[in-house]
Order: sequence, then C-alpha cells, then structure tokens
Amino acid sequence: MQTTWERSALASRPLRGRARAAVIELLAHQSCCLTAQDIFDRLRAAVSAVGLASVYRTLDQLSTDGFVQKIELGDGTTRYEPAQTGGHHHHHVVCGNCGKVDAFEDDRLEQALRRVEQQTGYAVAAHDVVLRGTCGDCA
Repeated sequence: MQTTWERSALASRPLRGRARAAVIELLAHQSCCLTAQDIFDRLRAAVSAVGLASVYRTLDQLSTDGFVQKIELGDGTTRYEPAQTGGHHHHHVVCGNCGKVDAFEDDRLEQALRRVEQQTGYAVAAHDVVLRGTCGDCA
C-alpha cells in the first residue's frame, strides 16, 4: 500500500519510472535522513538495478518538486528525507566519532523556537536543529 507521500511523489513530473519508484519506496519507509550513496547501496542490496546517477537525478527532481527535503549536517554530505506536510518535522543528533545520525522530536524545543520568533519579530519559514555529541556506542 502506498503512503500519501508516495502517491504524491509518484504523480510529480516524469522521471525514469524504475529509479523514481525505487527511491520513493525506500524513502517512504525510513525514519531519518539518508545520503544518496546510502540509498544506492540499499537499493543495490535489494537487487534493484538502479544506477547511482539515477538516484541523484531522482533525488534532485523530488527535492525540486518539494517531496524530498535536503538535510545538511555540516559534514559536507547532503542527506535526504521525505518532506513532511503540515509543518511536522524532526531534528537530528550526530555522533562526532562515527557519524551516526538519529532523529529526535521535542515539543518544548518547538515552543521555545516559536517564542524566539515572537521575540525577534521574524516570520520564520523553516529551522534546522542539529545536536552534535558522542553516541552510546562510541562513549
């Protein structure tokens, strides 16, 4: 069964069907961001004959169409995850040793960010919070 995100993304501008469908299917089942190489490796492990260039083209098009969000965590590698509707999103915590990335949500953090918006008078369109530290495996 396809999610709403998958149906919307599949209806976007035409791309090579197999690559587009494979990338969308994989992203729809992820809880956090992935690099293009991660996506390619996972598709390849699932015996999908999708090329790395097709993965990049698909991600670029899905990003342009607003279905995929590009995530920059400061390490020079772009990551991708489905864009969430209704303003729902999560933030990321990154291990400085092994590079592991995990997602987190915090309602109180969101409330604090709204207070900052009110205090500054800015109409904030988007925000990214990236916490850096050491994961439990590396500690």
